[in-house]
Amino acid sequence: MPEKAPDPRTERPPGARPRLADGRRSPGGRTQDPPDPYDRPDASRPAAVEAAEAVDADVPAAVGRVLDALLAERVEHAAALDPVFGRDLAERVARCTVEGGKRMRSQFVWWALRACGGGAGEAEAALSVGAALELIQTCALVHDDVMDGSRLRRGRLALHAVVTAQYADAVPADRARRFGEAAAILAGDLALAWADDTVAAVEAPRDTVRAVRDLWSTMRTEMVAGQYLDIQGQATSSVSLARAVRAACLKSALYSVERPLALGAALAGADAARSAALCSAGRCVGIAFQLRDDLADAFGDPLRTGKPAGGDIRAGKPTYLVAVAQARAESTGDRRGGAVLRRSLGRADLSESGLAEVRDVLVSTGARDLVEAKIDRLVAQGMRHLDSVVLEPQGRKRLRRLLHASAGTAPAPNPASGACGAEDGGLPLSLLLSAGADGVLR
Repeated sequence: MPEKAPDPRTERPPGARPRLADGRRSPGGRTQDPPDPYDRPDASRPAAVEAAEAVDADVPAAVGRVLDALLAERVEHAAALDPVFGRDLAERVARCTVEGGKRMRSQFVWWALRACGGGAGEAEAALSVGAALELIQTCALVHDDVMDGSRLRRGRLALHAVVTAQYADAVPADRARRFGEAAAILAGDLALAWADDTVAAVEAPRDTVRAVRDLWSTMRTEMVAGQYLDIQGQATSSVSLARAVRAACLKSALYSVERPLALGAALAGADAARSAALCSAGRCVGIAFQLRDDLADAFGDPLRTGKPAGGDIRAGKPTYLVAVAQARAESTGDRRGGAVLRRSLGRADLSESGLAEVRDVLVSTGARDLVEAKIDRLVAQGMRHLDSVVLEPQGRKRLRRLLHASAGTAPAPNPASGACGAEDGGLPLSLLLSAGADGVLR
């Protein structure tokens, strides 16, 4: 890819009409996307356009190539510092980052960039930010597995379990376990350091760099705040609808969807209206993503999720699903359902039959159906935000597909229109959209 490729937003072949700078309203009121000036048989395509389209064809692979080069250099440097450190930690961090996962966050960065008119001129920066997001995801997963005591990740042993097994014959069992957890904490720290270094090295106009670094800094703090609320809720057995949503928003929705979209928009130099619309769409769908994850933990197939079912229930996590079930049991006088939840949540030794009993309560109280309905409404609201501004047609199309995929919903040709204040399980949808750390109602 050329280091200084022409910008596809400004480079035009002779005779081609420039893209419209402002949107038009169709008779139905929907914002109309500008036409593609290259969508003509006689229009030649500049090299910059073709370079960006090469990434369009397979964004995960493009990010993978950046990661391969970046991590090879990092692992080599770590091994030079100390071969044991390089082998035990650096190589494993690299392997965790490049193996498995759909690279959804880096795809959100790229397609937000493209939807806001960015292209080859910003490609290197966007792919680097995408690679950094994959590294910070490694940090989050490795630390999560230690905090949750989970031995499996994506169907394989978690990093702390791998290190424990490696040294099982050399040290006593309890010491090996504690050593494995300590090593995993350091591995997560290493992934975070590499992520920060990658963002710090991004080259772009000064204002763009400042915006990206501000977003990155905010996102890191939000992740820690959300994770703390999660474990604090476990420790205190505090389950409430508002707290569950705030934790879900901070821990997952913002860094999984909204902030990646905001980073892509910032790299493209998007205006305030586009950035706000993408952030609003990302927050709605990001919360839906976490609610879907809660359902998958309780009802999912371990062969598909890559981890044992019921982990959140056994850990006593204050999920929105459980909070709705408890609220419904209390409001309907379902004493049996309430008793099952009270005695089962947080029991690490909960049997499969006990887990099945909890699932029955989640269904009989209507909590499962209510959460499914909440997901659908959040996604529909997210799509309305996405459709409220002018975006490049291909970028909009790919973002719609990604947003639906992250929430586990099927795209609908005519999403239902619903009010932001619709009630479900006692919690207004407007609260869901304002649960972020910045206090801004999206």
